[in-house]
Amino acid sequence: MNDVIEASPSPATFLSVGLAIKLSLTLDGQKVMYGSTLLGWKDHAWLVCEWPLPLSHDQRVESGTPCTVSYLHDGKLVGYRSEIRDLITSPVPLLFVAYPKTVEEMHLRKHLRASANEPILLMQADMTSASTSLSPASGYFGGLLKDLSGGGCSVTLVRRPAWLRSGATVRLEFELPGLGHITNLTGVVKNLEVCHGSETIGIEFRFDEMEYIEYRGWGGSVRQAIEQCVFQRASTPFQTS
Repeated sequence: MNDVIEASPSPATFLSVGLAIKLSLTLDGQKVMYGSTLLGWKDHAWLVCEWPLPLSHDQRVESGTPCTVSYLHDGKLVGYRSEIRDLITSPVPLLFVAYPKTVEEMHLRKHLRASANEPILLMQADMTSASTSLSPASGYFGGLLKDLSGGGCSVTLVRRPAWLRSGATVRLEFELPGLGHITNLTGVVKNLEVCHGSETIGIEFRFDEMEYIEYRGWGGSVRQAIEQCVFQRASTPFQTS
């Protein structure tokens, strides 16, 4: 784990604690992908990341197992071929992978988008400025989260309330399966579309540090959680050899 790799990766790569990464490898003859979070690194030696939640602590992963590491940075998907260096289960489960020798980059749209199918609660952002005839319950509305990106989402509604129109500010509450439950995330309605008797609204996120996530893992910001969720769901062109 202390071997020094002589070749350096491209300066365009970016490493930071809390970076959402994806690990792709072959276990028991099957290709699998796990989302994780970068916790630290030693230059030209190894990266250390959280133990992927779907991977049981007694799962046997041999040292030297080929894998790929990939992540999003500045509108690009960055990836490199690597290998598992070490893993520990105590005092906390950690996974070590080899530091990159070379990297590959692929330009993406501004925000990578992934499909979704989870219920979502939308709330009128400023209930105090609403009409006095408006009951508190009418400021809440349920929908179905259809897709998600680091910058926003689209939500399908069977019936759209009058207040939920283009330019409206809303608070969002929804689940990121396997990651946590998000509450009080601000969004602005950017567009509306009617199709087959239902309406789909496009919402742009406004991260203002008022949002909160009940994490099932190491923790981090709501923005990082959403990016990690999208990243886990998105396919990657980088494959293990």
